[in-house]
Amino acid sequence: MADYEQPKGSGCPMGGRGGGEVKARSLLGRTNKDWWPDSLPVDMLHQHGVSPNPMGEDFDYAKAFSALDYTAVKADLLALMTDSKPWWPADYGHYGPFMIRMAWHAAGTYRVTDGRGGSSSGQQRFEPLNSWPDNGNLDKARRLLWPIKQKYGKHISWADLFILAGNVAIESMGGPTFGFAGGRKDVYASEGDTFWGAEELWVDEGAQTRITEELPELEGPLAAIQMGLIYVNPEGPGGNPDPLTSARDMKATFQRMAMNSEETVALTAGGHAFGKAHGAKPPTGFKNPAAEAIHQQGLGWLTDSEEIGKGHITTSGIEGAWSNNPTKWTGDYLRLLFKYDYELTQSPAGAKQWTPVNPDPEDMAPDARDPNKRVPTMMTTADMALKMDPEFREIALRFRDDQSALDDAFARAWFKLTHRDMGPKIRYLGPEAPEETLIWQDPVPEGSAPSDAAVAAFKNAVLSSGLTVAQLVKTAWASASTYRRSDHRGGANGARIALAPQKDWAVNEPEQLQTVLAKLNELRGDMSLADAIVLAGSAAVEKAARDAGFDIEVPFLGGRGDATQEWTDVESFKWMEPQADGFRNYLKTRNPVKTEELLLDRAALLGLSAPEMTVLVGGLRVLGANFGDAPEGVLTNRPGQLTNDFFVNLLDNDTFWDLVDASSDEKFIGYDRGGRQEKWRATRTDLIFGSNSQLRATAEVYAENGHEEKFVRDFVRAWVKVMNADRFDVTAKPVSANQAS
Repeated sequence: MADYEQPKGSGCPMGGRGGGEVKARSLLGRTNKDWWPDSLPVDMLHQHGVSPNPMGEDFDYAKAFSALDYTAVKADLLALMTDSKPWWPADYGHYGPFMIRMAWHAAGTYRVTDGRGGSSSGQQRFEPLNSWPDNGNLDKARRLLWPIKQKYGKHISWADLFILAGNVAIESMGGPTFGFAGGRKDVYASEGDTFWGAEELWVDEGAQTRITEELPELEGPLAAIQMGLIYVNPEGPGGNPDPLTSARDMKATFQRMAMNSEETVALTAGGHAFGKAHGAKPPTGFKNPAAEAIHQQGLGWLTDSEEIGKGHITTSGIEGAWSNNPTKWTGDYLRLLFKYDYELTQSPAGAKQWTPVNPDPEDMAPDARDPNKRVPTMMTTADMALKMDPEFREIALRFRDDQSALDDAFARAWFKLTHRDMGPKIRYLGPEAPEETLIWQDPVPEGSAPSDAAVAAFKNAVLSSGLTVAQLVKTAWASASTYRRSDHRGGANGARIALAPQKDWAVNEPEQLQTVLAKLNELRGDMSLADAIVLAGSAAVEKAARDAGFDIEVPFLGGRGDATQEWTDVESFKWMEPQADGFRNYLKTRNPVKTEELLLDRAALLGLSAPEMTVLVGGLRVLGANFGDAPEGVLTNRPGQLTNDFFVNLLDNDTFWDLVDASSDEKFIGYDRGGRQEKWRATRTDLIFGSNSQLRATAEVYAENGHEEKFVRDFVRAWVKVMNADRFDVTAKPVSANQAS
């Protein structure tokens, strides 16, 4: 279980750095078009719901993967490791370290704050990740894999191949692995809803470090220390070779990637047991793949071919191997780190690094191109942090003196790194998926679906219990809407809303929540609490629809289980607490991102379309789902009924809106144009549906005469989608015939 603490004031995935003036910024920061203005705008072909996926949206990757000759693909990967190519020779004749770095960097973008990044869709193939400075020359690693990908085709995704290649690389050099699970389905375009930072410079162009004495916390949801990095600057914060501040940065960024200090040390020691860094000469004229000329065919960071053959390659700018055995799994990295004193030096490329003082000949490393030549090893400032920081030092010394402990810790941390964003174990594919259950997988015991009679009896009982429609809807929404399609965490399955930390989140109104949960526990009998929460909310929606004049059935898919507190990773769930939820008109604190953009972010994490987001907001408002029963956005005189009143009254030309208080642009009053009498209250999240032209066009559909029933049916469809978003235990999610619009 993680032993880190969430930095104070940094819980909001889109929040600032705590204190000081909040400056507005875009939800996405700089886009690919900003970085590469001459890039071809292929996305113009994928407007209006057109998919860029050449496999088709119905392609069943799990079925295709099940037909993969897994043994054969591993054998081909193993052969590749020592099949050095003249166009990109392998250091020490072994591509293993190169493939480990590729896999690490494919997975290492994951961040627990919003679940984005990671290896689950093969994003390293696309901008901006394929052209980040920290990913320098990994384009060649992917090209080395192409013949294998071509051979096995649809049966293994690029995303799975990246990670499997890293695993085979470790195994080929005698290293420990914990297992491998497939199931990462490729995408075919950059995932444009990920915020990578607001900087206008990359790390190699002078981008500022994101942690300073003045700003001691990472801006949410970021996890890297500088733009274009996966983790930290190996030379030290902003290039300052201070191991202790480097340790500070390492702890901050690895915490954001769901790793504790022991896992951080294990990954660093294990990863740096292999390979070398490249800084043979000053980088001049390098261009990343997205900026290179068309005839280079997507390759970047190009140097003269003769230099490549001689090993004159520059990537990070640091030069040298960490270990005297860079293609074997040994304890030499930690042994050398503590055996020698180190002096600060510069690589041939001018990067700051650390060199051992008077190393013994047997502790020298082989030259990457000439095995008969020996050269000094080196350490980065980030490596020196493991020696200088007291907490890291204690862990590193324990691993130095107990190789079996390092073996186990590295294997488990590597598996977590490369599988953290895949979600529950039920999504794992392949013969090497480990049987052991791990707490970070958010395990939920298997549940059983209640009978039709039990469902009917419970619905009648809950509607006669004294609990209101608003209470039941709020509770179901609070439970299910924690789901994130980014890393498949959260959701209604498990009923973790009844456990710490979710039961105490401010947005869930803990006192009222406990009242509702107590009553549901009293009524549910043998039904799981998770099923009872969803079913009670669905019963409330049905009642609200009936009260509005529509007899609608809300499809219910039972079979959820109830998680336990013991198997809930409290620290990692803390990062998931909503600091803003536009669906409940909740805003905990001011943010550097507009409130309406935070609504879009939450809708995107739920996997909702613009119409689905729109209809859910309108329905939840009239059902009384606002946080604290606030009046803002409840644009109806018949709350508790599932009507389209929100849209009708929002778009009423006889209403004009003005700020409640000139000091804030978050809340508004709607006045009657004739008598200037107050009619309604609203927030930015409400008014955006009348202000934004695209959302207004959708809102107009739901406000039109004759579309009252369409609104109800569309709301039910979107509601069911959220309630069942995390049901990976079933292959089909039934939709009632009377739901069709």
